[in-house]
Amino acid sequence: MKFKIIMFSIFFLITLVFNFFGLMRLFPLYITAPIFFFSIYIGLQSFFYRKKFRGFQQ
Repeated sequence: MKFKIIMFSIFFLITLVFNFFGLMRLFPLYITAPIFFFSIYIGLQSFFYRKKFRGFQQ
């Protein structure tokens, strides 16, 4: 669990830096912005995902 949080935070920081480069027009913004929002989505999804009881299997 701790390893996953560290990896997602590193991935988030790297994509944040690339997004800043996109805002400075060093990289295309239409490439950096979706990667940045994808990293936010994956981080939040993995943080809030719980193994829920889905009933007994038959």
